[in-house]
Amino acid sequence: MSTPPPAADRPDPEPAPASPPPGTGVRDTARDRVGIVMGHEGPYLQLRPLTGGREWDADPAHVLPLTPPELLRARVAEANALSRRATT
Repeated sequence: MSTPPPAADRPDPEPAPASPPPGTGVRDTARDRVGIVMGHEGPYLQLRPLTGGREWDADPAHVLPLTPPELLRARVAEANALSRRATT
């Protein structure tokens, strides 16, 4: 039986990715949805659709922050979808 190496000889585990702060625009890749981080509940992020509505829980491992152009594109797409619904 061999003993494990001392802690100083073991490689450092990868740090957990930092969760985006509230107000950040993100893409939930597990649901293929875009939302705004509203907060944290246990191990999950709480996201809300860009135009408001019901929050959903997302695993931080499946959430990617949006770049400013991606967030703008998503907001324009939401606004266009809302205007199409209003005219029908």
